[in-house]
Amino acid sequence: MLEQMDQDIKKALLAGDKRLAETIKTFKATLKYESSQKGQTGDLSDSQFQQILRREAKKRAETAEIYQKAGEVARAEQEMTEKAVIEQYLPQVMTEDQLKSLIDTELQKIGHHSPTDMGKIIGAVMAKAQGRADGAAVSRLVKEALES
Repeated sequence: MLEQMDQDIKKALLAGDKRLAETIKTFKATLKYESSQKGQTGDLSDSQFQQILRREAKKRAETAEIYQKAGEVARAEQEMTEKAVIEQYLPQVMTEDQLKSLIDTELQKIGHHSPTDMGKIIGAVMAKAQGRADGAAVSRLVKEALES
């Protein structure tokens, strides 16, 4: 993935998009820092890479929301632009229909289910989604399924 980031930085610079190049460089530096903090000498695994980028995307979304509430529209837009750049390096997020299908499968496996099974179902769905699902969305959908 770092090689892909290097290529994207070069493309952005050749296209004259310094902001995009700087944004990608920032994320690349974050990944290298995280790698060094974990004591790894090589590249991060794909799952570690995705975990870090998801965390960074979430930070950008939360910061954008704070800026929106404060009336700082330009800064909020910048944060959302950075989030969009991060999301280019993440696998496609599952749709709600796909998540509902996974949830239904897990509910059928359990058979009789109650709200106390929520954690077990969420864990199983998140494992099957392999990082392509938002935890809050899964939680909401599982709760809805258990209540119906």
